[in-house]
Amino acid sequence: MIEASDLHKYFGQFHAVRGISLQVAAGQVLALLGPNGAGKTTTVRMLSAILKPNRGSARVAGHDVTVEPQVVRHKVGLLTEYPGLYARMTAVDYLLFFGELQGLHRSESAARAADLLKRFDLWAARDRKLDGYSKGMKQKVALIRAMLHDPDVLFLDEPTTAMDPQSARTVRDAIADLRDSRRAIVLCTHNLTEAEALADYIAVVRDGQIVAEGTEYQLTKQLLGDPLWEVRTTRVLNGEVADIGRMVQIEDYGDTWLRYRTSQPEETNPSLLRRLHTAGTPVVSLSEVPRSLESVYLRIIGETQPERMAGVPDGEEVPA
Repeated sequence: MIEASDLHKYFGQFHAVRGISLQVAAGQVLALLGPNGAGKTTTVRMLSAILKPNRGSARVAGHDVTVEPQVVRHKVGLLTEYPGLYARMTAVDYLLFFGELQGLHRSESAARAADLLKRFDLWAARDRKLDGYSKGMKQKVALIRAMLHDPDVLFLDEPTTAMDPQSARTVRDAIADLRDSRRAIVLCTHNLTEAEALADYIAVVRDGQIVAEGTEYQLTKQLLGDPLWEVRTTRVLNGEVADIGRMVQIEDYGDTWLRYRTSQPEETNPSLLRRLHTAGTPVVSLSEVPRSLESVYLRIIGETQPERMAGVPDGEEVPA
């Protein structure tokens, strides 16, 4: 559905995107994860045929973004970080206007708009002007605009930026509802909660390059090692620690608890429980210690700091 190979983009002397390649299949959600200024937005703009790559190629929904940019723009839905709604229009009028721009018949636009406004719980506010909408409501209208022509590909750029937690949750729930076996979604974000909750596959972008990619499990294992487990007992561990240490890699322990790593928990954990039972040491719990995407992300991003474009303040995406 999305195929990009060796994409490069320059703004003057600044090399904003440096050889990004990626693939997103139908039914898959890819999170482009990285700090502001990493090149995520520029990549999305090239894939949605808004910016032309200086080098490299990309096909979206079967069409070349350079050769057929107009076709690509009709095939994709784009939610930008700052959607720029027309504040004096009502939600219905706004959506009908954009439906016309996408080549939809007015009756089709009206039917689609009504269905989506109801789906995202905005039907009751359909005749209110957009300047009276909350931030979360505006983001949902922008999301509906991106969905209105039922695109096969969705690009969602920082969909919950600067939102309060409740509004952000509302938008994330809406995005989760957009999963479809025929649709590919690219979520461009530096919000780790969104990536964990929504993405099937993650690509970490730093300094205009993909520096790590894989599922959350793959990235965690690659950067943080084998899963960490913790066993807790009802009495003090004595000789059992040395005994268990011959079975697994012990990371830490206390009087009544022990943490260890194993690459084969399905074999190691039952054996460990049997040994503790034989030693007469009752077990309160045995569980995997949660490891967050934040730990993985900080490990990757913390290795080096990205270069900055002269004149672009920290924390801002390079302008198109």
